[in-house]
Amino acid sequence: MEDGRSDAKEASMIELAASLEKVRQIEGGGDGNNVDGNKKLWGLLRLFMACMVSGGIQYGWALQLSLLSPYSQTLGIPHQYVSLTWICGPIAGFVVQPIVGYYSDRCTARMGRRRPFILVGCIIICVSVLLIGFSADIGRALGDTKEHCSVSTGPRWAAAAIYIVGFWFLDFANNTVQGPARAMMADLSAGNHGPNVGQAVFCLWMAIGNVLGYTAGANGKWHEWFPWLKSSACCDACANLKGAFLTAVLLIIISMTVTMYLAGEKQLDKADVQAASGRGCLSAFGDLFKSLKNLPPSMFKVLAVTAITWLAWFPFFQYDTDWMGREIYHGVPQGPKASVYDAGVREGAIGLLLSSITLGATSFLIPKLCRKLTSKVVWSISNFMVFGIMTAMVVVGLISTKGYNAALTANLTGPDPKLKAIALTLFALIGIPQAVLFSVPWAVASEVVAAEEDDGQGQGLAIGVLNIAIVVPQLIIALTAGPIDKAFGKDNTPAFGIGGAFAFICAILALILLPKTRGNSNAAVMAGGH
Repeated sequence: MEDGRSDAKEASMIELAASLEKVRQIEGGGDGNNVDGNKKLWGLLRLFMACMVSGGIQYGWALQLSLLSPYSQTLGIPHQYVSLTWICGPIAGFVVQPIVGYYSDRCTARMGRRRPFILVGCIIICVSVLLIGFSADIGRALGDTKEHCSVSTGPRWAAAAIYIVGFWFLDFANNTVQGPARAMMADLSAGNHGPNVGQAVFCLWMAIGNVLGYTAGANGKWHEWFPWLKSSACCDACANLKGAFLTAVLLIIISMTVTMYLAGEKQLDKADVQAASGRGCLSAFGDLFKSLKNLPPSMFKVLAVTAITWLAWFPFFQYDTDWMGREIYHGVPQGPKASVYDAGVREGAIGLLLSSITLGATSFLIPKLCRKLTSKVVWSISNFMVFGIMTAMVVVGLISTKGYNAALTANLTGPDPKLKAIALTLFALIGIPQAVLFSVPWAVASEVVAAEEDDGQGQGLAIGVLNIAIVVPQLIIALTAGPIDKAFGKDNTPAFGIGGAFAFICAILALILLPKTRGNSNAAVMAGGH
């Protein structure tokens, strides 16, 4: 692309597009045909902006990952049961995402196949976020302890119940939005750009959402900027969470509006829809699993590797900031050291912010690496990295807590500076394999299905069944991580060790089982086919 006649505004937009994909995906960009080149350029920019909703959703998801496990413990939920509060996620994913994928493939609404589900899901997310943010206040109104939050150390069951209800609906809504949003990227990127570019754009927006979300989560001044957020049931840490979640509502509304406007979906012709009319949800869910028989054989290998990959990752997602607050800062969620724990949680959010920056930077390289090395090799390398990082986190956690006695160090606050620096470095490094986690599995699945489908109706199904391979391991971790940690008495260390072991296993299986895809087009480039 060499167009010296562009004005300043167009030049800045060209520079932005170049930073997204270095204009590598714009075929024929150097043949002197400026008209065709600019059309493809603006097409890439529109693709990028049409995916903005994923950034808004990821902002809220970043807050969920960084703040909610610690927050649930301030409501009196014991550490060993925190993982059980996440059980709604896999259940919601198992039920919602396949059904949403099934119906979004066949939706004949005027606004398109995917956008109706994105709209409804975003509305439910906003309501759920408000329930979670104000759960302590609602719980107090429903009969929880009248003690001030600064001295209360017991359970607040009404607040915990409101929190879990909000959490449940939040996960339902997240699954309602994320599946159609990914499928829409596959739809819109088909032809000119290919699935790896579409998923890389999606991954970039996730990185942007993570950066903003973790920055909001790490901010400890929401209660100072907006004093009205505090109440007798909601002290500083709670008010900070409340402020961050209110900004999530605003950003989700803005990003959803941009996506609804720019995503140029066309109404699906009813004649092209094969599903019978008048079918109920249960019938459609049954048909969904019958349709699994029609998936390409290589897709089942993709599902297996995806499942083991997420077994490695979920311990980190559930306990990352809690690990920083407990093992590194030596704090506890309630009592005299609650402020130390909260400082550790916010430091963990900063670590997640660093990981998001490396995730965003790495996402630019993923399509190129997949073309050069194949997706299976990139996937395998990322799991070897997770193994190394998880192992290092186990070692650092053990060193930090070895010989530590809370009764003898009651006046000490904060972590060992060297261990904190190492912990933040590990958080930053884990963003590299995370860029692969959030893009390559979906790109591989899209390519495998696209090799068999010509009408795009299989993309929603592919996303739906891939999500099953994610929620099943999440369910396993949610049911077992807490009891295992309690049995060993080592807080989060055992769960991280298990995650590292699964990462090593998956690194080997990825090389053995995955098809050889490169993401060059909307069709899978299998071994021997390139």
